[in-house]
Amino acid sequence: MNQFPGCPSGMERAEGHPVFLNAQFIVTRQRIINLHNREMIVKEYPGKIAVTVCGILVIVLTLSIGFFLLIKGMGTFTIYKHNILEFLSSSDWRPEDTDAGGGKVGALIYIVGSLLTCGLALLISVPFSFAAAVFMTEIEPVTGSRILQPAVSIFAGIPSVVYGWLGLTLLVPFVKNLFNLPHGFTVLSAALVLALMILPTITTVTADAIRAVPLEYREGAYALGATRWQVIHSTVLPAAKNGIFTAVILGLSRAFGEALAVAMVIGKMKSFPASLLSPTTTLTTAIASDMGGAMDGGEYNMALWTMALLLYLISLLFIFVIHMLSSNKGREGKK
Repeated sequence: MNQFPGCPSGMERAEGHPVFLNAQFIVTRQRIINLHNREMIVKEYPGKIAVTVCGILVIVLTLSIGFFLLIKGMGTFTIYKHNILEFLSSSDWRPEDTDAGGGKVGALIYIVGSLLTCGLALLISVPFSFAAAVFMTEIEPVTGSRILQPAVSIFAGIPSVVYGWLGLTLLVPFVKNLFNLPHGFTVLSAALVLALMILPTITTVTADAIRAVPLEYREGAYALGATRWQVIHSTVLPAAKNGIFTAVILGLSRAFGEALAVAMVIGKMKSFPASLLSPTTTLTTAIASDMGGAMDGGEYNMALWTMALLLYLISLLFIFVIHMLSSNKGREGKK
């Protein structure tokens, strides 16, 4: 006797009753979910783990470099008992190439040389970079993307030694003859080489910042009767200012870190430049030129590591400023 009225018995009940069909659907769905989860584990988790490991390795590598530079760079102050004020404000650079110490480690000449050269390179490069970025984004975007953008990319891919060699063989004699100098190894020569090297970085990042400005901004300005140059000057560039500042800082960071090309044209003279037509030296030039010949662990070697630590801290400062600009841009976007 059927205990459940209205419910078929036997095979008919097993195959056709809604309760059985619903249970079968649940089992099938669970099997599909389990199969999908297994596929996710096989396909996605290894990639996720690999990406996570690579990200952690990058962080560990960055921290390791910073820790290594900190240990090495602080040896000037902890082992050889010099003070930070002497290193930053004195121009007396006479470190002893022994582990006995007793020399002088005033790096002011190198710091001033780096600041002067990089600052002048920035003043030369920024107007041309801005003009190129505006041209290939606002004036002639088709021509800019097809011709100018690839040309800028080619400039970015040229090795530093090529820039330095061209500066040594072409620019240095040109500066010498133009200004009637005994030689062409000057701050101006180094700044011109650096300006050419950082131009692709500033141009590319500035162009990206301009392209990121919403089209509605331009349309609104045109609707108010603004001309093309008024739109660019009063609407587009102010809206892209954080990205433009980021481009300038990235270019300055590239200029500060350049060693080989600058060393080939600046003269490497350990003295304050009397003018832009005088030779001098920089932090990166000193490190690249003298690190290989300095005794490991000696006072001279430690002083050069302190220069490297100073460059690292300057790079961190640039990165911090870039993050500050990016966060300000994000807050302005939310407003």
